Amino acid sequence: MELVLLIIVIIIALIFEYINGFHDAANAIATVVSTKVLTPRNALLYGAVLNFFGAFFGTHVAKTIGQGLVNAESVTQSVILCALLGAIIWNLITWYFGIPSSSSHALIGGLLGASIVHSGVNTVKISGVLEKVIIPMITSPILGLVIGFMFMLLLVWLFHKSLPDKVNKYFKKLQLVSAGIMAFSHGSNDAQKTMGIITLALFTSGFLKDVNVPIWVIFICALVMTVGTMGGGWKIIRTMGSKVIKLKPIHGFAAETSAAAVILTASHFGIPLSTTHVISTSIMGVGCTMRLSAVKWGLVGNIMVAWIFTIPICIVISGGIYFLFQKIW
Repeated sequence: MELVLLIIVIIIALIFEYINGFHDAANAIATVVSTKVLTPRNALLYGAVLNFFGAFFGTHVAKTIGQGLVNAESVTQSVILCALLGAIIWNLITWYFGIPSSSSHALIGGLLGASIVHSGVNTVKISGVLEKVIIPMITSPILGLVIGFMFMLLLVWLFHKSLPDKVNKYFKKLQLVSAGIMAFSHGSNDAQKTMGIITLALFTSGFLKDVNVPIWVIFICALVMTVGTMGGGWKIIRTMGSKVIKLKPIHGFAAETSAAAVILTASHFGIPLSTTHVISTSIMGVGCTMRLSAVKWGLVGNIMVAWIFTIPICIVISGGIYFLFQKIW
């Protein structure tokens, strides 16, 4: 029975990884599509391939998910299953309405909610959640906004005497590089979250002696996220690529480069960052250099509400699912 439940958990985790791929495809390719540097089909293929390779960029984030947020010894297969179901439900809701919420925070909220109902609040590693989730949740969007704004100002200063057509032509080529780095950075952070969950499931079932990610887990998560990215979450891509501000290649380059720098740094330090938050605020920062009214702040407000409530809502959803699971099972 334990083996059957483990297989179910791994399957559900991979479904989450697939949904994460198409839900967050916008993070990597929205700007390059909206500036018409690449066609949607080519952008998806390009982003998917670099997402795949990014997933092999260390396992620090996976270890944070697997053992840095809750006591691994008190987690069961049913806790992990309910955590995944809560995250999937929230991802599908936000995808349906085209809201670029955080898959990472959905998964973290799901894990916290199910774990608390199962073992109580004491199972949560408060310092880990504070240092690796709450503080980065506040600081990373601010960094994205500030770095995007400052980098775009630098580019404006460097190229203000150049002809617009020449600048666009030049940055169309550069944006291919920045979009690739952004897709790589997305894979380096987001793919690891499901790796951590699957590794935790293997540990709790006794198949692993410690919470170190096996190479086959890295490969399969990278592959499934790649396939998910190829599916493309077009509603969110439209929101990110054109509804927040109207982008030109130089803006896309600035936003992608700024966001990728923040995300790769977080991946190196094992911080399960919201890539959605960072690229969104980088786009906002870039837009503010044109004029404040260039950013559609009403839409931004709706996005920020989703950001604030993702973790609490997923705690409630997954906790409720686990409570029902206990009653029925």
